[in-house]
Amino acid sequence: MKAITKHYIDGTFVESHGREVMDSINPSNGQVIARVTLGDEEDARRAIAAAKRAFPSFARATKEERAKVLRRLHEVVSARGDDLTAAMVEEYGGVVQFAAPIVQAGASAFLAAEKALQELSLVRGWGKTTVTLEPVGVAGLITPWNANALFLCAKLASAVAAGCTVVMKPSELSAVQTQVWLECVHEAKLPQGLCNVVTGRGDVVGAELVRNPDVAKISFTGSVAVGKTIMRDGAATMKRVTLELGGKSPNILLDDAVLEKAIPTALGIAFLNSGQACAAGTRLLVPKSRLDAVKRAIVDAMPAFPVGDPADPKTAVGPMVMQKQYERVQSYIRKGIAEGAEVLVGGEGHPRGLEAGHFVKPTVFVNVTNDMTVAREEIFGPVLCVITYETDEDAIRIANDTSYGLHAYVSGTDVQRARRVASQLLAGRVAINGMFDDQQAPFGGFKHSGIGREFGTYGIEAFLEPRAILE
Repeated sequence: MKAITKHYIDGTFVESHGREVMDSINPSNGQVIARVTLGDEEDARRAIAAAKRAFPSFARATKEERAKVLRRLHEVVSARGDDLTAAMVEEYGGVVQFAAPIVQAGASAFLAAEKALQELSLVRGWGKTTVTLEPVGVAGLITPWNANALFLCAKLASAVAAGCTVVMKPSELSAVQTQVWLECVHEAKLPQGLCNVVTGRGDVVGAELVRNPDVAKISFTGSVAVGKTIMRDGAATMKRVTLELGGKSPNILLDDAVLEKAIPTALGIAFLNSGQACAAGTRLLVPKSRLDAVKRAIVDAMPAFPVGDPADPKTAVGPMVMQKQYERVQSYIRKGIAEGAEVLVGGEGHPRGLEAGHFVKPTVFVNVTNDMTVAREEIFGPVLCVITYETDEDAIRIANDTSYGLHAYVSGTDVQRARRVASQLLAGRVAINGMFDDQQAPFGGFKHSGIGREFGTYGIEAFLEPRAILE
């Protein structure tokens, strides 16, 4: 049984001022693996003060000095990749086939940010006018529970590249993972006060970051509801905000798609991170004329997505992070059935033999219309909705008929046609014939999927303000 009682402030581990204690529970078996002491407003204020003291010096750091910090962070996080993966599997239930590469992606984010920094011109000018891109100030970075190491690394990388000091509030559900990550940060021997981390509740520690006048910027990944609260409450102190929120991503299978390849890919995109992924392609749009063939292909492909022990490399779908999330997914499955959708595979309840954990049956609905609740709301579990369309234009219309716009996918043999369809989708990223990542490409959403972008020069610029000097 681990006891996590400290936060990371001003370059050292310090005892929590907050006294609330929360159990960290392994979602695979319901066992308590740690007791976590949560931070309070005073812990947050101490961390903000440390970041504020450190900011004037680090803001003047050269590109090479910032790059050196980023390289150090990459080195220490990479060295603990196995430990970070094991913590994600145990505490979150992330399947190892997803957790291992996501941790590696987190480590790589530091080198990607270094590359972007070198390509970003921080000084521009014409005539007697000089424009410099200045770090905005102390940044509050609020991260979710579904890919802890990636979000901590990616947000810190962009802020450091910009010359900001930070206070980070990871999800309280990720305290064990965060502890391992903080050991890496401490090993990196960063400038004192550059990176401060307080684990606590969003409505306590997160709220203090949002309202505190000494925090200039908030970068948040999480739900739309909380994102709206941050926008509203942050307005009082003119917070700059980057919000990466939810998604209900469409995946359009064009009528020339090869189903033997496209359907397994579509299921992989839908069940990504056990469905607990904002970028998951949870609406599969298929030609009406090919629906029967699509249904057969889905049934044939499902054995490749077994549910079970997340530490087993063969497991594709692990448990939901907590009982509340399990119940949320179950409620959506019941809503889908009540609204007339047909369960092709999966359905209510636990998979047989996995009753002790928060496991859900990977579920595929057919006969779904885009106005059904399961097609409109983000479920955040392994639930896929199959929706039929008549023409390419009809598919584009259905795909864009959503309040979200984070990610989208297009599959088809004619690549030019696929590109033509992709260019009409209102999403921050559109992937053609698969799921791809590029840490130099912007990540973020249209509409309710958020404001601003992360990664690459786009992510660094989100922490910068232009200043013009005229002579």
